[in-house]
Amino acid sequence: MKVQFLGATREVTGSKHLITTDSGHTILLDCGMYQGKGMETDADNRDLGFDPATVDCIVLSHAHIDHSGLIPYAVKMGFKGDIYCTPATRDLCALMLADTAFIQEQDVRTYNKKIDRQHPHKEKGKKYFIEPLYNQNDVNRAMKHFVTYGYDRRFRIFDDVLLTFTNSGHMLGGAICSLEIYENDETGHKKWRRITYTGDIGRKHCHILPEPQLFPQCDYLICESTYGDRLHEEQLVTEEELLGVVEDTCVYRKGQLLIPSFSVGRTQEIVYVLNQLYNDGRLPHIPVYVDSPMSTNATQIFRMYPDELSDEVRDTLRFDPDPFGFNTLRYITDIRESKMLNHKEEPCIIISASGMLEAGRIKHHVANHISDPRCTILIVGYCAPTTLGARIQQPDLQWISIFGLDRRIKAQITKIEGFSGHGDYREMIDYITRSQQVDQVRRVFVVHGEEQAAETYKTHLMEAGFANVEVPAKGQTIEL
Repeated sequence: MKVQFLGATREVTGSKHLITTDSGHTILLDCGMYQGKGMETDADNRDLGFDPATVDCIVLSHAHIDHSGLIPYAVKMGFKGDIYCTPATRDLCALMLADTAFIQEQDVRTYNKKIDRQHPHKEKGKKYFIEPLYNQNDVNRAMKHFVTYGYDRRFRIFDDVLLTFTNSGHMLGGAICSLEIYENDETGHKKWRRITYTGDIGRKHCHILPEPQLFPQCDYLICESTYGDRLHEEQLVTEEELLGVVEDTCVYRKGQLLIPSFSVGRTQEIVYVLNQLYNDGRLPHIPVYVDSPMSTNATQIFRMYPDELSDEVRDTLRFDPDPFGFNTLRYITDIRESKMLNHKEEPCIIISASGMLEAGRIKHHVANHISDPRCTILIVGYCAPTTLGARIQQPDLQWISIFGLDRRIKAQITKIEGFSGHGDYREMIDYITRSQQVDQVRRVFVVHGEEQAAETYKTHLMEAGFANVEVPAKGQTIEL
């Protein structure tokens, strides 16, 4: 078999890896969208790097858009096969892909208006405007291709290919994807060859999700490296840090605390921690707003899968019927209510998407509050280098452009990395070495990490005993 690495190579977005078996089956591992550069990623997303009509199936590790976001586009361009994932991943994709289609339509509308102003006298026959990659109808068509299986069930996708999902602990429904492919080895003898794709690996200690579960032995491993060069802080410190930021901003400075957060996973974890602080009587009595329709709907999906949540959450459920809600918390979906938050003077917490500050309601809140010295913008996870969320963290930065206007930065900009859904390099190494007999893993391919993180993680893997570790380049094809 051979593997072609089509995305998330030496970067953390656009995951796509194409396996071609000796018998001719084509299996795409994830079909993720490039994110983080606005319309600059449009050309990258339109060039899938493969012909969707020739792909037999997609194996989807989890619902995050950088792993699933181009599935409707692939279907639009001719993909006709099955998409294998867990039930929770399917439910979240129905929500997240629809939201992505809506965002694209908005972005394209804005872009085309800008182009129209730049080219008032258009050359006949020359195309200036662009169309969204896909729309809601394409999403609806794509959802019909989803086929779901639960964790730890070994099932057959072709006569000579088996697949098993193992809980990755990264997000609800997230899975380590273990493939067994029956074909000739180097000696010409038929055998089951085992290749595992980690998708994204979660934390050993997470409030709302269980730790990653051990996955079957493999011969070849494709592994993420988002935090391949970093270590997280301890969880208790994270809780105390969050409480400290709330008290400093909302109690002492009487300001608003703005938390850019991904709608699925990160928002639920932050809300759960605030809920625990509320139950303990430690949370200041201030309004808390989750200002995101998708966060609201995603939280409902989390409530549907209590058996896939952590022991801590299940223990909480014995005395608290809703670990994602408390008396001072409000979920906001109506755009008019969202706009009203921009005019509030009272201290409050606003949690809103997107996590990298590239789009969504949080970008408007930040634009309206970034010049207020009473306020704090709290970054709670990874932001790709080109995003507003990353740029806003630059030391000694005094001005920043948001929506085309330069704004003076007077708000506090702070960060808590402990809420990250990705394991750090020590957590990932510990997890993989507990899952695998290291000397049986013949080759490791490091993906889904910025180049420095991927190269550093390669070194850590080799120090842990893995003999053949590579960081593939985009488009590279490797024979196994």
